[in-house]
Amino acid sequence: MAISKALSMAEQHKAKMVDFKFVDFPGVWQHFSVPVSELDESSFEEGFGFDGSSIRGWQPIHASDMLIIPDPKTAVMDPFMAEQTMSFICNIVDPITKEPYSRDPRHIAQKAESYLRSTGIADTAFFGPEAEFFIFDHIAFDQTPNGGFYRIDSVEGRWNSGSECEQNLGYKPRYKEGYFPVSPTDSQQDLRTEMVMEMEKVGIHVECQHHEVATAGQAEIDMRFSPLCESGDKLLWFKYIVKNVARRHNKTVTFMPKPIFEDNGSGMHVHVSLWKGDKPLFAGDRYGGMSEMALYFIGGIIKHARALSAFCNPTTNSYRRLVPGYEAPINLAYSSRNRSAAVRIPMYSSSPKSKRVEFRTPDPSCNGYLAFASILMAGLDGVANKIDPGKPLDKNIYKLSPEELKDVAHAPASLDEALKALENDHAFLLKGDVFTQDVIDTWIDYKMTEEVNPMRLRPVPYEFSLYYDI
Repeated sequence: MAISKALSMAEQHKAKMVDFKFVDFPGVWQHFSVPVSELDESSFEEGFGFDGSSIRGWQPIHASDMLIIPDPKTAVMDPFMAEQTMSFICNIVDPITKEPYSRDPRHIAQKAESYLRSTGIADTAFFGPEAEFFIFDHIAFDQTPNGGFYRIDSVEGRWNSGSECEQNLGYKPRYKEGYFPVSPTDSQQDLRTEMVMEMEKVGIHVECQHHEVATAGQAEIDMRFSPLCESGDKLLWFKYIVKNVARRHNKTVTFMPKPIFEDNGSGMHVHVSLWKGDKPLFAGDRYGGMSEMALYFIGGIIKHARALSAFCNPTTNSYRRLVPGYEAPINLAYSSRNRSAAVRIPMYSSSPKSKRVEFRTPDPSCNGYLAFASILMAGLDGVANKIDPGKPLDKNIYKLSPEELKDVAHAPASLDEALKALENDHAFLLKGDVFTQDVIDTWIDYKMTEEVNPMRLRPVPYEFSLYYDI
């Protein structure tokens, strides 16, 4: 969308405010707003200033001034503001040099797309994330020096089947049996549909919505694939809309990968395909109807999957999900149709346009820009170096014997293990200056300092059950 068209849209909708959204380093949207009278053509070149030292993982206080530059192509009307408000997604630049900021995740995604084109391998990388989430009715948590707890509740929660504290009408999904029941067991059909309607208002093409496997309101809404950076934009709108629609109905949403003990966690299966012009490049006559290029792309993902986990599974909670028995693929293998493999080749259609790679390990706590960019870079490394993915595993991997599994690599078991893998394997991310060494170092330092080490310091309730009487 041209600048003039964005300005005309504001006038057409009688916007009173303009909201500028940008993503912080971990992957959460930040924003500030100005009256619409402050927006003109110069805004898209001169930008608006803000304090970069107050954004997680960004500037030191002695060099805190930064600029946001609104991207006119992203102009939409925000569906949740009381006053008519036009929204822009923004890029971050240095106020002195006007150079793009190297730690801006959206800029990293844009560089990944540019690098893809520079290789001549393909023009476009399409990404289709399937983000799962939980819709709860109550959440409480705290941590003090002498105590800590969390408490989740949902009228759908199977643990409430014997509750006398509410009007209990039954129809609560059994653990691991929440996939596809009709109402009244699925009590959130209308809520998810409202989320879909709001997504369509901001230009997100939704393909499907449904209840997911876990009890207590686990849900999935699938977006149609988009180019890499655009898909990162849409994932942030997705999270924003899901949370705000839930709040309208006095409910709360979490994208934590594993909020409930002994039930399925929330993943974000990522579908990827490469195209050159109108030609899909992953269709061919090799295994699963894939091309040689697609198999090399899979080889790159499998080779670098442990390092990718640092971006695709970036929280300590991510590794509560990556355990056997809950549909989360921890063994780094590929297969067609087989959902226990880390990389799957979907077989719903024989059309060349539908041929794609599905990376099943990521979860929705990730920063989409960084996750998608890192997946693309790993796959391109596989293509460039003709990395053989090995033989496919067309068995239930969870039931393989130790002998059969001895040569199959596995995902990291903790965030610090993933960060160590990234520290040891990141040269493929530095190609084309897509990720800089500063970004890699800052990511590892931030995650260790702000998440891994603080988690190590705190006792958790179950430790008292295990050890109090020692």
